[in-house]
Amino acid sequence: MATPISLDMEPMLAAVKPEIPTGDGWEYEPKWDGFRTIVHRVGDKVELVSRGARPMTRYFPELPPAFRTLSERSLVLDGEMVIVGSHGLDFDALQQRIHPAESRIRMLSETTPAVYIAFDLLALGDDDLRGWPLGERRQRLEQVLKGAEAPIHLTPYTRDPEVAKRWFDEFEGAGLDGLIAKPWDGPYVPGKRLWVKIKHVRTADCVVIGFRWSSDRKTLGSLLLGLYDDERTMHYVGHTSSFSAKEKRELLERLEPLRSEPSEEMMGRAPGGPSRWSRGRDTDWEFVRPELVCEVTFDKLQSGERFRHAAGFVRWRPDKPPEQCRFDQIVSVAEFDVASIFGGG
Repeated sequence: MATPISLDMEPMLAAVKPEIPTGDGWEYEPKWDGFRTIVHRVGDKVELVSRGARPMTRYFPELPPAFRTLSERSLVLDGEMVIVGSHGLDFDALQQRIHPAESRIRMLSETTPAVYIAFDLLALGDDDLRGWPLGERRQRLEQVLKGAEAPIHLTPYTRDPEVAKRWFDEFEGAGLDGLIAKPWDGPYVPGKRLWVKIKHVRTADCVVIGFRWSSDRKTLGSLLLGLYDDERTMHYVGHTSSFSAKEKRELLERLEPLRSEPSEEMMGRAPGGPSRWSRGRDTDWEFVRPELVCEVTFDKLQSGERFRHAAGFVRWRPDKPPEQCRFDQIVSVAEFDVASIFGGG
């Protein structure tokens, strides 16, 4: 496509920091939980490209017509594709949109349509805006999207760190990941982590219910974690693998006496699926008696019932009985309406 930005450009990235940076040089935006997407438009041709230059246009046929309604016929936008469900952003539904069957893609585009949250303008006509300060790019972005209607939205921003802190707490209930802080006078530098992301991090006490072997099956790969529901049924919720080689050898020695067959009547969702309590006969994991408890950190829940990413090991909890490790620890925060976030300033 004839824009100043190549289709395989890697977007600008953010480095994780524990605190919100403050000072006159920053602006703050919500961190949306979706697919990072660069939109290229030239006339009636629209291309959606994800990180790693993966073409996404065919999976989201409901979006290109919206970009063709914009007054600017040649532009490049940076933003996030998300799906808004009944309880906030729905990343599971977004993942289901990547499907090989054209008929299913069309059906899902109608039942779970995506929206696009724009947060940067990289090119306009023949002009490459990446060298412009963020503040100037934001001003032009607001002009370009003035009057735009759903499914295109403009992300809100603030330069007040106190407002950003309030957003960090409130918007979690809408399924957002946290905040992105960006230098107000900074250029857009592809592939560089010059922005800052501050993510929600929570802790939970989980029961060790098994372990995975390393790829060569010579040492431990990860610990498998579980929680009890209200009926005292154990469910797999995720894994943690942040151990040194020495710690992995010691863990295997500690887990060896606990290896056993699971009691399937007390077991719910298992690693690999709801009916895969097979103690590794057809998988690469081993069941252990649910006696050990550890504290872990996690940032995001998948479907409200498991950790999306690997949990971080914090410490052992010999003082906590396994039966006290329940789902009430990871109950979501109060819901917040996603629609009320769109387009604020």
